[in-house]
Amino acid sequence: MIPELIPEVPQLVDHLFRREAGRMVAVLTRLLGTEHLGLAEDVVQEALIKALRTWPFQGVPDNPGGWLMRVAKNRALDLLRRDINLARKEEELRGWTAALTSPAGDPADPDGEALDDQLRMIFICCQPAVPRDARVALTLKIVGGFGVPEIARAYLAKDATIAQRLVRAKRKIQEIRPPFEVPAPAELPAALDSVLEALYLMFNEGYAASAGEELVRQDVCAEAIRLARLVAEHPSLDLPKAHALAALLLLQAARNPARVDPEGNLLLLSEQDRDLWDRSKIAAGFHHLDRAARGTEMSTFHLEAGIAAAHAMAPSDEATDWPYILSLYDSLLALKGSPVVALNRAVALAMAKGPEAGIAAAEEIRHHPALAGYYPLPVTLGELYARAGDEERAADSFRAALEAESPEPVRRRIQARLLMLGAQ
Repeated sequence: MIPELIPEVPQLVDHLFRREAGRMVAVLTRLLGTEHLGLAEDVVQEALIKALRTWPFQGVPDNPGGWLMRVAKNRALDLLRRDINLARKEEELRGWTAALTSPAGDPADPDGEALDDQLRMIFICCQPAVPRDARVALTLKIVGGFGVPEIARAYLAKDATIAQRLVRAKRKIQEIRPPFEVPAPAELPAALDSVLEALYLMFNEGYAASAGEELVRQDVCAEAIRLARLVAEHPSLDLPKAHALAALLLLQAARNPARVDPEGNLLLLSEQDRDLWDRSKIAAGFHHLDRAARGTEMSTFHLEAGIAAAHAMAPSDEATDWPYILSLYDSLLALKGSPVVALNRAVALAMAKGPEAGIAAAEEIRHHPALAGYYPLPVTLGELYARAGDEERAADSFRAALEAESPEPVRRRIQARLLMLGAQ
């Protein structure tokens, strides 16, 4: 008799990969040493592949996270026996067997340390010795469980470029063998900016996924927020810009419940039911924003959090203080001359001064090489041209948007807009 397959297993494993892979790699790296980061990553990947092969037939275990960790640990033990240089780690790794079979499935911290392993792992990835352009990519890969194509989209870069950065970054960590710990206070500034940037990009991929059926990937957003708050609350990292990032992520995530309708279709900010916004996240965001106001530092995260706070405080779209938001975008563009920031500023400009002003600003960056294939650009132009009454150019822009990769809710929105314009 052929056993009945469980069709939900691939989705479950994908979810666990996002939630557990970074933690598992961090745990194994602490035990094996940072010089064996690649080994830790490989055995975790093998455990996930084994789950995909066996769970559809044997069923999902009661504690899937503990199952994955146990399989990864056993695979690591197999490899330890073959490598004399790793033999000294075998006893330590074996000591985790009892903990891994506990109901919680989480190994106890043998050193009694309360600091999250993933926080240490982030700082390993963001070592100052690692090339700056590779630190964030490595963090997204190791801690966030991102694939190369996802990282490339986050960076608006080519897959091959990101793959090369990851190879260089891992090679450097194997060479320097950094201790598995948060750097000393004197060394923090060189790494903290990369850590915050990695968490920012991680959240962005969850908040507006680059592709797939879901616009919002709640587990990715939640993990980025958890790690950002962990950073901000750490005694050595209790700095204004860390709190500014935590505030930004919380205030943005508060809108998630209202960003799609019950059928999963995208809703613009002006269409959202603000009663659905998560008030507890808004309150937590303002708590971190207050702590971010200490001192005189004004980071990009401060400005973006200020923009998110202005939206959170507005009782309606009509009551939004768009001139104030535009002024924040002006400051942000001066501080961070990114074409994505320029595009967002164009939207604020349209809301403050009319669609024609926004169109002019967006058209200025239309052919920027970093925005090639970036679907928000033609979508924004489509909406602005429609508001300005130029239906032909609006339809052309929406058609161009359909040619770019985007999540299904966005594609459905674009197709609906084309139907409203009487275009196909």
